[in-house]
Amino acid sequence: MEGFRALPSVEQCLLTPEVRALLAEHGRTAVVAALRARLDAARAAIRGGADGVAEAARLVPALATDLAEASRSTLFPVLNLTGTVLHTNLGRAILAPEAIRAAVIAMANPLALEFDLGGGGRGQRDEHLRGLLCELTGAEDATIVNNNAAAVLIALNTFGQGREAIVSRGELIEIGGAFRMPDIMTRAGAKLVEVGTTNRTHPRDYEGALRTETGLILKVHTSNYRIKGFTAEVSGAELSQIARKAGVPLLNDLGSGSLVDMTRFGLRREPMVAEAVADGADLVTFSGDKLLGGPQAGFIVGRRELIAAINGNPLKRALRLDKIRIAAIEATLRLYRNPDRLTECLPTLRFLSRSRAEIAAQAARLAPQVDDLLRPHGFAATTCDCESQVGSGALPTDTVPSAGLRLTGPGGDAPDRLSSRLRGLPVPVIGHIRDGALILDLRCLDRDAALLEALAAP
Repeated sequence: MEGFRALPSVEQCLLTPEVRALLAEHGRTAVVAALRARLDAARAAIRGGADGVAEAARLVPALATDLAEASRSTLFPVLNLTGTVLHTNLGRAILAPEAIRAAVIAMANPLALEFDLGGGGRGQRDEHLRGLLCELTGAEDATIVNNNAAAVLIALNTFGQGREAIVSRGELIEIGGAFRMPDIMTRAGAKLVEVGTTNRTHPRDYEGALRTETGLILKVHTSNYRIKGFTAEVSGAELSQIARKAGVPLLNDLGSGSLVDMTRFGLRREPMVAEAVADGADLVTFSGDKLLGGPQAGFIVGRRELIAAINGNPLKRALRLDKIRIAAIEATLRLYRNPDRLTECLPTLRFLSRSRAEIAAQAARLAPQVDDLLRPHGFAATTCDCESQVGSGALPTDTVPSAGLRLTGPGGDAPDRLSSRLRGLPVPVIGHIRDGALILDLRCLDRDAALLEALAAP
């Protein structure tokens, strides 16, 4: 009992200057709850033989730590040194400074989001992006929802609900998080009609499946895998002729999609949205947060009357974007008006276009400094060659020569131990384990100091 008497009551604690300061910062509800939890833990420790006076002395410092930890956001910056530029689990694209500024202005101010300043009546939020999307893609019209899966969903629902949607068996992809195209089609109310085989689909397969019940033809860019060898697929241009002859719309889902030719950055060519439109697709869907380098969004461009039908779908309101993302997307799209400066302005394309020589020089600079920081903990750092990838389903078989740091230590579990240690830093450092070492691919490291500061943190 003597040990328990050393512990103050809740009310006694609340009167101390230290806890009063915590009350001002965190509020009474949070402080009292944390204090009761700490007192319960102290009583349990005393029952186990701990000294009551020592437990009482630790109470307020521990309370301050608990409250600081509880108030810390679970969304905080990390260093993406995985070698995957567009890492879905790390938030994909980093926004351009112009997009960030536009988003901040949108957060801090009322905007004429759905207000016609000229006429004084109600406007439409998509108008802020429609003109830019049409200009950059050559489409008649455009609309926007919150991601590309939603774009495909609403398009299928608008034209395929209660009807048949024809798609090649080889294009029935599964995207991240185990979401499958057949499941999306089912949720949209469309009846899936598979044609062709896994590796070969021909024009006659589509033509043979057309019926009066057909609502649309769906083409899906297999952006997250490749089938090689004895293969055949029907091009968008060929499919557009088949669809037009049958009087049904062709929906071409590009997935990542690109507004510029990726070969200019040393990458394999990806389907461009403007090309899909020019090939005759009635509707084209693509993402905003992948190769485009903007915030999460799903774009639908195509024929004016079809876009109008999509905008009339009740799902559109459920899937619409808020003012913050619209502002950031508008700023991002404006950058594409000057494609020669894209690598300067868009972090995604800047990272993808960095030369191996530039990254190798960075690795050579950092290796001895990182080695000095890790040696006290029993680990070593040397330079190494890497192969980066785009990520998020884009260019799945293509890698880009890169360079990085190879971190090693004693014991077979050294990479896992070090990986766990680096993930626990105030600014977590995320790499990948390969061949018995933790590899930090430096392709996405803008500043040497960012890594050094992260590793030097206690």
